[in-house]
Amino acid sequence: MTSPWAALAVLFTARLAMAFQYQVVASLGPLFMDRHGTNLADLGILISLYLLPGLVFALPGGGIAQRFGDRRVVASGLVVMVLGGLIMWQGQSWSLQILGRLLAGTGGVLLNVIMTKMVADWFAGRNLATAMGIFVNSWPAGIALALLLLPLIAQAGGLNAALATSMVLCIAGLALMTLAYRDPPASPGGTMPSGSWPRNSALTGILIAGCVWGLYNGALAMVFAFGPALLVERGAALTQASGISSLVLWLAVVSVPAGGLIGDRIGRPNAVLLAGLAGFAVTFALALLAPSLPVFILMGLICGLPAGPIMALPGRVLRPETRALGMGIFFTLYYFWMAVLPALSGALSEQVGSAAVAFQLGILLLALAALGTLGLTRHRAQAA
Repeated sequence: MTSPWAALAVLFTARLAMAFQYQVVASLGPLFMDRHGTNLADLGILISLYLLPGLVFALPGGGIAQRFGDRRVVASGLVVMVLGGLIMWQGQSWSLQILGRLLAGTGGVLLNVIMTKMVADWFAGRNLATAMGIFVNSWPAGIALALLLLPLIAQAGGLNAALATSMVLCIAGLALMTLAYRDPPASPGGTMPSGSWPRNSALTGILIAGCVWGLYNGALAMVFAFGPALLVERGAALTQASGISSLVLWLAVVSVPAGGLIGDRIGRPNAVLLAGLAGFAVTFALALLAPSLPVFILMGLICGLPAGPIMALPGRVLRPETRALGMGIFFTLYYFWMAVLPALSGALSEQVGSAAVAFQLGILLLALAALGTLGLTRHRAQAA
């Protein structure tokens, strides 16, 4: 493999399998609750467990790859994802579901952190923004695919058939990584460059940027984690509810790169970021008032706009020698929020008795992300 775009296709497929596996629980939540006798709070915890290992492995992930090699560590992560999927597929108890979810998430952490660096290795100095936009889109594409296919598969073959489908996708990603992927010619060892810890204003900046990214993704998670449950509460069938929710992620595949492109073209990425956060919050409010297909389409067209400008924030606050460890901090904060927020929203929804609480929480998260962005802008101005 000598083509950067072929390498990107392999990395895209592996991360898409990860997103698909992450979405299994949310897409089939009612089936999990029926089989195991659990409630919305339990469901929220199970969703969160996939990202919980990121609190442990995101920061040292670069060092692990430096020691053992990017491709080997990513392949090992896919093996762990397959093992976790196998336990959930065959496990009949709730404790085994928890174990399988944690294992799968541990493998997924290694993919999320290290593959971002692998994309940069292939596209350093040329087409990096385009490649990163495509790579980031593997997450909403995988989740949207899961929302669309998993209820249909479960309806035809049951919960086990849907779980097996997710595991097969992980196996396909593993096969591509081990048989087709090669390290880029410019860095045959695929090792992580050494770096230093960000300090002072850079440390403050990356802490704020990581929180903004985590809060934004937490709000987005409210849509695909609890959107189907909200629509079912309002009278929709599970397959219809999942299909409508999946439109948000499919349209995000378009709006994510559009936000970065618009921000770069007009030279004001923070303005696009803040406008996108505000528009996303408005669509949450509309969905609470009248959850319908047009509202979810509008949400999809707007929700991806802040993603590119937010992902550009670390590059503005970190020097080249601090980027490796700085991105570890960035992803650690992302995993913290993504581990906490679905569980919190599930517990609140269970207490109130409605998934609408998750959408109300989404509005609050977007407001906090906007405040964080404004605070980061002011901090950078003062540091300059």
